[in-house]
Amino acid sequence: MAGARSLWRANGMKSHHFGKPVIAVVNSFTQFVPGHVHLQHVGQLVKNEIEKLGCFAAEFNTIAIDDGIAMGHAGMLYSLPSRDLIADSIEYMCSGHAVDAMVCISNCDKITPGMLMAAMRLNIPAIFVSGGPMEAGRIGDKDFDLVDVMVAAADQSVSETDLAALEENACPGCGSCSGLFTANSMNCLAEALGLALPGNGTVLATHVNRRRLFEESARLIVKMANAYYFKDDISVLPRSIASRAAFLNAMTVDIAMGGSTNTILHLLAIANEAEAGFTLADCDQLSRVTPNLCKIAPSSHYHVQDFNRAGGVMSLMAELNKAGLLDSTLKRADGLTVAQAIDLYDILSPNVCAEALVNALSAPGGRGMNREMGSQNNTYSTIDTNRRSGCIRDVENSYSPDGGLAVLYGNIAQNGAVVKTAGVPAFMRKFSGPAKVYYSQDDAVEGILGGEVKVGDVVVILFEGPRGGPGMQEMLYPTSYLKSMGLDKSCALITDGRFSGGTAGLSIGHISPEAASDGAIGRVKDGDVIRIDLDERTLNSSDLSVEADDHPSLRAARRNRPISRALQAYATMVGPSHTGAVRQPITGNNLQPATCNPQRSQPITDNCKQK
Repeated sequence: MAGARSLWRANGMKSHHFGKPVIAVVNSFTQFVPGHVHLQHVGQLVKNEIEKLGCFAAEFNTIAIDDGIAMGHAGMLYSLPSRDLIADSIEYMCSGHAVDAMVCISNCDKITPGMLMAAMRLNIPAIFVSGGPMEAGRIGDKDFDLVDVMVAAADQSVSETDLAALEENACPGCGSCSGLFTANSMNCLAEALGLALPGNGTVLATHVNRRRLFEESARLIVKMANAYYFKDDISVLPRSIASRAAFLNAMTVDIAMGGSTNTILHLLAIANEAEAGFTLADCDQLSRVTPNLCKIAPSSHYHVQDFNRAGGVMSLMAELNKAGLLDSTLKRADGLTVAQAIDLYDILSPNVCAEALVNALSAPGGRGMNREMGSQNNTYSTIDTNRRSGCIRDVENSYSPDGGLAVLYGNIAQNGAVVKTAGVPAFMRKFSGPAKVYYSQDDAVEGILGGEVKVGDVVVILFEGPRGGPGMQEMLYPTSYLKSMGLDKSCALITDGRFSGGTAGLSIGHISPEAASDGAIGRVKDGDVIRIDLDERTLNSSDLSVEADDHPSLRAARRNRPISRALQAYATMVGPSHTGAVRQPITGNNLQPATCNPQRSQPITDNCKQK
């Protein structure tokens, strides 16, 4: 192995590094995505902290697609498939170089779930630290976010001057978009799973306390790697931490905070890689018993910075734990049990640590455009401890006794569908109306803006599922334009595709089986009556039929959508949304699925000592 050692030396490794874990710094810096634009120097910050403790660290980057920029054109077809490419690239780099542990620096959209999938495959010590949420935009005394811009753009009552002001101020710099959209939801869930430090999901990207999280994560990964390789402590491994019980905890948190529906898709995919036995049926069961304790934009005026001021994920978990809805015995990456972490980091705990209070007081800089991580130190004068009507409520004052996400079943969703109930007005929980069918997001947008959709209609968008899209593109524009046209409280939308975390209203996605897999949703025709009952968790139509000359596959063929070879390959391998839209196992030719759990007893650099 002298040749390998020589090459490692060329990379900067010193003699004293041999025999110690090699730690990958898995970064995701790009200037295409605001949530990642500030991460260029973060990887080296983490590397330097690791090397102060005697280990060698090496940085590499994954790709990142900005869903907001990709949305509304063919680019969105590539977003969900990128999740697998991210997971694959990390597996390739870490396995190819026999990496011993990793720090995953993620933030937006598919990057966090892709990295989590890779961590479960590799099962080497791993800690996650996100780039942090964006500050909410501010005009006058009101906060705004990306969704406000999209809605205003199609609202004829908004002047060009007001629209320009929104465009210029709603996204004031670095970080993942300021509402509880997919990116911030997933970063909160990494914290709830136990794979990230308290504050990971909520401390602002621009705040100095975000820098502290990077430094602490760097120190922690060295401790975790040493515990595993030199003390045989398997409790620090991702699959030990992200057990089935941990996924149940994370899903409970997701339901209570009314996170993005995409989190269900991603948690299922991550659990699949972890072989944790977590299914959509678990999501359904939990949604029936978990109260909705938070409503954050797009479901209310609160933004993630307000959630952080109220104590963030740990304080929300504290309220759930008081009601006996969490398994608090589970161990986290930081070595604490869930109960111990809550005791230290819930801002209402009598034993709250100083760090938790400092995190909660982290305020936006409010100085306009800021793309620099950890560049401001503003603080709130007080924290939000109001559990009756504040950003985080206790169980007694919950928005509803069942949570902010729900799974529906019925004759057009035999394997399930997902809805963000936190964003649905109470008077729309039971809804029925005639179908207005479209065979692509583009056609639906034209129909909504063109006045084809009327009060009482159910917009049905077909062939946008994992295979049918392909890529199951997010569809924020149709729901935003329903709001722009004043139809968000009088129309529903159902699809085999998915929605952005910024979607609100009666929007039901992830319908499975999808139309491209001959699912019943593909048989819905204009005028068929769709019946939705959120209380009964049902989605049905009594008018389903299919004529020989109008099979769903024939309807899809009418759509003019060029599909690249890369997306064709994805479509041949992807599975249904109700299992996470993960790739299906390859069978035949004596191929057996591999379990990426090497359980190495020594770091690779020990092996490098061998001639």
